[in-house]
Amino acid sequence: MRRTRAAMFTAVILCVAFFLVFPAKALADAGPKPSVQVSFTGAAGGEVFYGTLLSQYDSTGPYSAWDGTEEYARYAPGDEGYEIWKKFSDYQDSDGYYFLQEWWECSLEDGISWTYYPPYSFKILLYFPEEDLFCVSPIYERYAFDSYYTVDVSNYQSGSLTAVKSYDYTWELISLAARIVLTILAELGLARFFGYRSKREMSFLVRVNVITQIGLNVALNIADFAGGYFLFIFLYVLLELIVSVAEMLLYIRYLPRYAENTKKGKAAAYAWAANILSFAVGMWLATVIPGIF
Repeated sequence: MRRTRAAMFTAVILCVAFFLVFPAKALADAGPKPSVQVSFTGAAGGEVFYGTLLSQYDSTGPYSAWDGTEEYARYAPGDEGYEIWKKFSDYQDSDGYYFLQEWWECSLEDGISWTYYPPYSFKILLYFPEEDLFCVSPIYERYAFDSYYTVDVSNYQSGSLTAVKSYDYTWELISLAARIVLTILAELGLARFFGYRSKREMSFLVRVNVITQIGLNVALNIADFAGGYFLFIFLYVLLELIVSVAEMLLYIRYLPRYAENTKKGKAAAYAWAANILSFAVGMWLATVIPGIF
């Protein structure tokens, strides 16, 4: 009884701590993040140029267009990169697309990698400092959870460029596997804290998590590929709740069979605590290794 109460108390503390540390937008900001990756071909060896994605809207996530005031400028005179930032800020797009103050130094080896709240509808804008020349693409949209484009810049002097979709199926499979493994490791670590340590208990928890995490991540990839970012956000919140409830019901029903001293209340507390932990871990990993989230 004491262990059950302790476990439930721990779950409550984790819930409170989670929402204190990650207030308001916790559900929408945790877990896998869509991205836009742009690679380049056709550039001369070692040639360096600069690139960004112009957005249909003047903000996305933490990124926003400069309003001309010193307060909202990401660079100040004298900062490294100020001249490039100012060039992009002064650019006037014919369709009214916005520069969100995020840019990359590009080459054949390094492209644009917008892994956190990239714009949904965008243009690729490149700047070649040696010629003081801008080169801009037509309007594109994110077409998948992680959208990959390849641009041939061999004819950049024309002032226009074309991107082709180049979805990286290999990397997406690696990212999917990494997300599943890291989530399972986090939840198994918490399971030991709840007293679940035997091989039978761990084996059962792994099986449940493999099924739920594969289902969740595959569904999110398909949703974003087919319906875009807003469908992804809606389904992410909904599916996370469904996964949490499903795991709770499975743990309540079957976990006592594998753990002799467990109770239904303890199993339910673990289910919710584990899913809250996976939210928190997902948010942290999204900042540490954003390429897989």
